[in-house]
Amino acid sequence: MTVNTMDVSAGHAMRVLRAGWAAQRAGALTASWMLHGRPGVGKTEIVRQLAAEQDARLYDLRLTTIESQDLRGLPYYDHETKKTLWYRPEDLPDDPAHPSLLFLDELTAAPPHLHPAVYGLLLERRVGPHHLPDTVFLVAAGNMIEDGAVAYEMGSALSDRLIHLHVRATASDWLENYAIPAGIHPAVLAFIRMRPDLLETTSEALDRGLMIATTPRSWERVSRIMRAVPDRALRRVMVAGTVGEAISAEFMLVADDIETSVSVERLLTAAPHERINLYPDSMHGLHALIYGLVGALGPQTAVPVIDVMAGIRTLDRHRTDCAYEKMPLAELCTHGFEMAIRRGLEQGLAQDFISHPAYAAYARERKAMGLE
Repeated sequence: MTVNTMDVSAGHAMRVLRAGWAAQRAGALTASWMLHGRPGVGKTEIVRQLAAEQDARLYDLRLTTIESQDLRGLPYYDHETKKTLWYRPEDLPDDPAHPSLLFLDELTAAPPHLHPAVYGLLLERRVGPHHLPDTVFLVAAGNMIEDGAVAYEMGSALSDRLIHLHVRATASDWLENYAIPAGIHPAVLAFIRMRPDLLETTSEALDRGLMIATTPRSWERVSRIMRAVPDRALRRVMVAGTVGEAISAEFMLVADDIETSVSVERLLTAAPHERINLYPDSMHGLHALIYGLVGALGPQTAVPVIDVMAGIRTLDRHRTDCAYEKMPLAELCTHGFEMAIRRGLEQGLAQDFISHPAYAAYARERKAMGLE
């Protein structure tokens, strides 16, 4: 069954859920939300980040691991009333004084006999005698059959209880809204910047009968491998087992070149006259440098980061031994500064940019070209 709703990026889905949470808090809208999307596109991470932002307790309920009676709780007999009562399960939030997020993960993979048990939670915010406090925000997530995942068709009685969002991975959204703040390895960032089509390849892998596909989740695993395993031969095997042999071969060529040509720490600590010879001389090397600089930005590094970033724009004037004149240095510099400014604003570093001569010169040059 097709999910006939709008496709949204992970960052857009996060903004929608934030608005939904604010509306529920104001008493204007109480709803249950459903995140559809291929495995690894970031549905679970969206929920975790949302709970952290709202300072909410996260109740992560995997519906493939429970039975319907687990939601209702444990029965006991009340001898005075001669009635059967129910202990509340610990998986259901019950504190009205503190915000909570109840996450019903793998909803579409749960067997159909479990669906009636969650109908009440999704629409009436109750299961059996147990009611959810008004402070609980409710989100479900799942994959579809066509995603190659274990899944059941969602019946109309269940789908009608939800506001549906179809999450699709996009390279620009993943790079700027997740990968940079999460500290993903610069080689991964540079590679996805150059090959955005390889961020998520589930559909292509299914069409070709391949088991391994790339997803945002698998690239995060590649990042951890790059940081944790120094041996190149072993690293190649691990990366191939994560994103597939063909994509791994392409990625490792870029990663090896970046490893030998990019040193963010050396550039930041070098004397100004020494820096010019430390810049990488390839496009993917410059992309990795930019992401590395943005990741290194902080109160103690703002000045050298701005210096090094601004220097990218004029590399072709100072280095004739490389093919810089064929590279879009101005665009690279602008892209880097846009990301750095956003990250700087989050850290309260706006004044560091405004007062820095190199950034002021860059801004004046862009204004003179009519780009501001």
